[in-house]
Amino acid sequence: MQSIRNIAIIAHVDHGKTTLVDKIIHASKLFRDNQEFGDLILDNNDLERERGITIVSKNVSVRYKGVKINIIDTPGHSDFGGEVERVLKLADGVCLLVDAFEGPMPQTRFVLGKAIDLGLKPIVIINKVDKENCRPDEVHEQVFDLMFNLGATEDQLDFQTLYGSSKQGWMSTDWKRKTEDITELLDVIIDNIPAAPINEGPAQMQITSLDYSSFVGRIAIGRVHRGTFKEGQQVALMKSDGTVKKMKIKELQTFEGLGRAKADEVSSGEICAMMGIDDFEIGDTISDVEVQEALPRISIDEPTMNMLFTINNSPFFGKEGKFVTSRHLRDRLFKETEKNLALRVVTTDSEDKFLVFGRGILHLSVLIETMRREGYELQVGQPQVIFKEGENGERLEPIETLVVDVPDESAGKVIELATQGKGELLIMEPKGDLQHLEFNIPSRGLIGMRSKVLTATFGEAIMAHRFKAYEPYKGPIPGRINGSLISMNSGSVTAYAVDKLQDRGVFFIDPGEEVYAGMVVGEHNRQNDIEVNLQNAKQLTNMRASGTDTNVKIAPKIQFSLEESMEYIQKDEYLEVTPQSIRMRKIYLDPSVRKRMEQKMEMA
Repeated sequence: MQSIRNIAIIAHVDHGKTTLVDKIIHASKLFRDNQEFGDLILDNNDLERERGITIVSKNVSVRYKGVKINIIDTPGHSDFGGEVERVLKLADGVCLLVDAFEGPMPQTRFVLGKAIDLGLKPIVIINKVDKENCRPDEVHEQVFDLMFNLGATEDQLDFQTLYGSSKQGWMSTDWKRKTEDITELLDVIIDNIPAAPINEGPAQMQITSLDYSSFVGRIAIGRVHRGTFKEGQQVALMKSDGTVKKMKIKELQTFEGLGRAKADEVSSGEICAMMGIDDFEIGDTISDVEVQEALPRISIDEPTMNMLFTINNSPFFGKEGKFVTSRHLRDRLFKETEKNLALRVVTTDSEDKFLVFGRGILHLSVLIETMRREGYELQVGQPQVIFKEGENGERLEPIETLVVDVPDESAGKVIELATQGKGELLIMEPKGDLQHLEFNIPSRGLIGMRSKVLTATFGEAIMAHRFKAYEPYKGPIPGRINGSLISMNSGSVTAYAVDKLQDRGVFFIDPGEEVYAGMVVGEHNRQNDIEVNLQNAKQLTNMRASGTDTNVKIAPKIQFSLEESMEYIQKDEYLEVTPQSIRMRKIYLDPSVRKRMEQKMEMA
């Protein structure tokens, strides 16, 4: 029997998880010396590379001193917490990465809490000790305090700490002693993380993730909990509703290096991929046909936000996308719920509208961006926070912990913005040359907060937030004060018209762009919405007047990212998303219908 170690790498976003996995891959010589490879090997989809974040957890295995180490790289954002909760089930231990300057952040607390509840053995890695004003010893104390507060056992509190820089590729037990490579980390993993236990008895495995291949269909991935599975064996699939289906394993694969290798049999403790299993969901148990025992299902925290997804019915529909019908949209959303555990899709009384529930703006925007790249056209409504009813019939809303590290001179502006969003300041303390602020703030108050804070601090603030609990409703929060500029007609925008309207507000479009009636083209500098005519052309005469033909000077349009647009739109607006464009529009394009609906709302 070979010895196996299963470890998950957990940390706050941007503390260096994926970079560390790169260095472990290099140290274990998975590549030939002359082979070309880039950075962040495991962040292999376009969205992950562009944003520089991990969205989906990945498995990789390395061999060191005769021991096989299965490594699971996990996301750091709280919006992808569902992904982390799911894959921690595969591990026997965790490597907790903490930035030597920032120390434990809100997300560190979230993922560490999950790992401690599961009884996993931690190794602490204090990363980026090559940074200026880093404070490794202080951070080590903070991590110990955090573990103690989270209720860690004595065995968990007796953790081994390593210091180093995953970017420079070294790890050491003393941060003042720089080593050549990261072998000390691999030694510590082998010595401290318990070997995967060998549980004898009837075979049993829980499906924790899935893969898809166009040749064999869906592939179930999980860790064998007990016994041994063999190729060709008859097994029972135990579903969430209590039904049991009998199936046959066509092929087994284990993780080897960056890929998978075929195996005749897989024993307990090993992570494997199983082909030939159909119609399963994540959390189902595959067990021996004779002894049918289901493992407890994976519990996932509830979603806190929802958005309305509907088909694109704007005048520009079908120009850029391949998939535009409600059937396409329905199939794609339900397919996403199979592997994205924290996401829920609910049908409404209308055939072409779906309510999608998720963990936050980023969670939902990654889904929209992925669909857009696949060729879908859709429209989404304003993100809404999910309220609950308390025991005494009171209204509860999700409250989050918000942490902002900001230069001294901008701290006042950040506190002002947070209090406008009904946030209350809990902690304010210096951290190096920055001020460290912690707030409790309703999720509603966070919508649109990031762009305001970055503008107020000239891009120097570092923000992080995570869900805390449901608490009593904190009262109304003022929304966007300014109204919208709405296009009156359809057609191409002229520079002459934009120039004449510049004193009315700022524009989101450039001259020459095509617009349609009812599309939101800018922000009015007053509170009401107004319609503007952007197709006005200059009267061409033969007369020349001195001074009137000066060059037109037009301010550049405001560019919104997908998340900023989602946070910007109002209740009576949709965001139209196509493979090439993101447009804001009024739900009712016709001005007379829009007025009628407004009156109805006021009467209601």
